[in-house]
Amino acid sequence: MPIETISALATPPGIGGVGIVRVSGPLVPTIAIGIVRRLPRPRRATFAPFLAADGAQIDQGVALFFPAPHSFTGEDVLELQGHGGPVVMDLLLRRTLELGARTARPGEFSERAFLNGRIDLVQAEAVADLIESTTETAARLASRTLQGELSRRVHALAAGLARVRTLIEATMDFPDEQIDLAQPDQLTNGVRHLLGQLDALIASAKQGQVLREGLHVVIAGPPNAGKSSLLNALSGSDVAIVTSIPGTTRDIIRQEIQIDGMPLHVMDTAGMRESADPIEVEGVRRAQQQLQQADRILWVFDGFLDPTHAGFDPTRLPQRVPVTFIRNKVDLSSDPPGACDTAAGFAIALSARTGEGIDLLREHLKRTAGIHGEVEGQFLARRRHLAALEGARHHLQSALDLLAQDGARDLLAEDLRLGHRALGEITGEFTSDDLLGSIFSTFCIGK
Repeated sequence: MPIETISALATPPGIGGVGIVRVSGPLVPTIAIGIVRRLPRPRRATFAPFLAADGAQIDQGVALFFPAPHSFTGEDVLELQGHGGPVVMDLLLRRTLELGARTARPGEFSERAFLNGRIDLVQAEAVADLIESTTETAARLASRTLQGELSRRVHALAAGLARVRTLIEATMDFPDEQIDLAQPDQLTNGVRHLLGQLDALIASAKQGQVLREGLHVVIAGPPNAGKSSLLNALSGSDVAIVTSIPGTTRDIIRQEIQIDGMPLHVMDTAGMRESADPIEVEGVRRAQQQLQQADRILWVFDGFLDPTHAGFDPTRLPQRVPVTFIRNKVDLSSDPPGACDTAAGFAIALSARTGEGIDLLREHLKRTAGIHGEVEGQFLARRRHLAALEGARHHLQSALDLLAQDGARDLLAEDLRLGHRALGEITGEFTSDDLLGSIFSTFCIGK
């Protein structure tokens, strides 16, 4: 099937100083001649008028030509940089379509870069992550991922696993040889070493996932405990109304904040209590819905009125979501802010009103998310990366168990093969078309 030429606006829609139309595919020379009357010199900015079919000038600007295979997509690529008005850009885009291109799907330029071997799947995803970064740390780590930080570590693991597989399969291929090429101790030590490397990579990937996706934190508790005050203290602004009237918060209040580069999606919810007020009942229902989707719950209670939180009912909360208890209003008592383990769980004593103890909570959230110290040298990771790493670990652990039991070599080889395949799924060596479609459909058009 012939390769189609694709075209799209590579800059955000709307009014701007500069707008870019990007074209990739075999018709690029024809389209360049049709619009700027010549094919620009490779990788040289060429100032020229952009012409319509009748020779009228649409705009004037810079044309850049990147010949295959030395382009982002690995194909001939043309970029037309003009004035960033929506009408001008639409006319220019339509002109490329008249000359034989079709509108690119979301992420199709990056997909072609992957399919043509310019980048692997992790790097392709990092392109989207860099564009969508919400913190400076996330942008920096997305850039490191795009440069191949995660890919290099995965390839190193895969190479080590391939060496172990070679020892196993050589023995299976030459069963009559007098010398066993794969001694049990050598194999055990090799697999154990790979598991250690894999565990370190999983720990980094978990940190990278949090830094990419953020932590979903739900603030819950009885009315008038100081939930909205806690949201304001964490965000550093008065985003929620605070009054002494119980039940002030009826709906979900969402705030995006960050702690040392870690994105935090914080939800303040209605006070949990029985009520005949239909609005408050709906607020409690929505609060319970948010609790089910949380990564962590901050259960706030009035530490001045109930220092031990004796009335807490654990059945109110989902069992799978970790809870941190916030003993609020220590400013009304003589107790200092602090953190400790209690019978109910880990608790932090603080004052949302004065800010005492808020730093303890921030450090606690970082620690529970797996963020320890500096994040330099790490990378961003997605849920699918982590799932594949966990799958590889499962198969390597199974192989180690078989070695301990002196199990069948064919079963051992199969576990190692499946572990190797799981690593290959991360970089795209083994990837289904459905997965590719799902990944690239989330990209913006023109990238």
